[in-house]
Amino acid sequence: MATIPMTPAELDEPKTSLWRDAWYRLVRNKLAIFGLFVIVVLAFAAAFGPYLTPYDFLSQDLNARNSAPSWAHLFGTDDLGRDVFSRVIYGTRTAFVVAIVVTAIAVTIGVALGAIAGFFGGWFDRIIMWLTDVTMSVPNLLLVVVINASLKAPLAGWMEAQYLATLNPFFRETIWVDFILVFGSMALISWPPYARLVRAQVLSIRSRPYITAARALGLTTRIILLRYVVPNAVGPLIVSVSAGLGTAMVLESAFSFLGVGVNPPTPSWGNMISDGLRVWQHYPHLLAAPAAVLGLATVGFSFLGDGLNDALNPRGSK
Repeated sequence: MATIPMTPAELDEPKTSLWRDAWYRLVRNKLAIFGLFVIVVLAFAAAFGPYLTPYDFLSQDLNARNSAPSWAHLFGTDDLGRDVFSRVIYGTRTAFVVAIVVTAIAVTIGVALGAIAGFFGGWFDRIIMWLTDVTMSVPNLLLVVVINASLKAPLAGWMEAQYLATLNPFFRETIWVDFILVFGSMALISWPPYARLVRAQVLSIRSRPYITAARALGLTTRIILLRYVVPNAVGPLIVSVSAGLGTAMVLESAFSFLGVGVNPPTPSWGNMISDGLRVWQHYPHLLAAPAAVLGLATVGFSFLGDGLNDALNPRGSK
């Protein structure tokens, strides 16, 4: 049977795909591009900012305490004479590290449990969804406070014992205790939404003809899940991850503000806002600088998440 040759116009017509069309829709969304620009700038500051700032975030100048913003100190100084701009930039690194690690752990747990619950169903689904409901029913702040209050002292004591036994200065860095507890507690409260989302996607995917064909070909369950089920649930997951990164930053700042997150002297937007709130009437720059950057980061992730949702949603092209 002879094939009909393609016309020159058809040959010149650009090829389309789901991801290419999504990218075209994304770049036409000005708010999404603004959000992406903000995130890229903050990510650059988190990666390279501490090497470019004029002052170390811990260096003190008692002769310049509580100075107003100036060319020497763009965001002013705090009550110890530390440069607020340098501390905000280093706080960006803290926020991004916490957000990326926590989201990665939460997504890994959520995708694994959600895919298992949706694909196998039965008692797998009932147990995992029960665990999801229990986790979501516990107040986030209460769970984080309990975890930090019960584990921080034992972990700090263990690190001190290891230092006395090995004299390794690594065990004197108590910041690692803060990070471990922040990563663990925040991941523990962040995975249920991802599990619910992936489960819903898998429930609609597992009855598709290509899944039936893969089973008929004798492919193992692991290969079907990794090659066909999870990749087809990636679109909504990308949107959720974008929003989750911003949420993780806000949560870390909130917990640090309450004293159960990253503690001084390590800069965090939360503990900087907490310090500035006590003296904002006399030195408003101490509150305004970290709060403005946190708000900008939240808006950036929100705009990008909305743009990704519109771009990856097929109805967005109508």
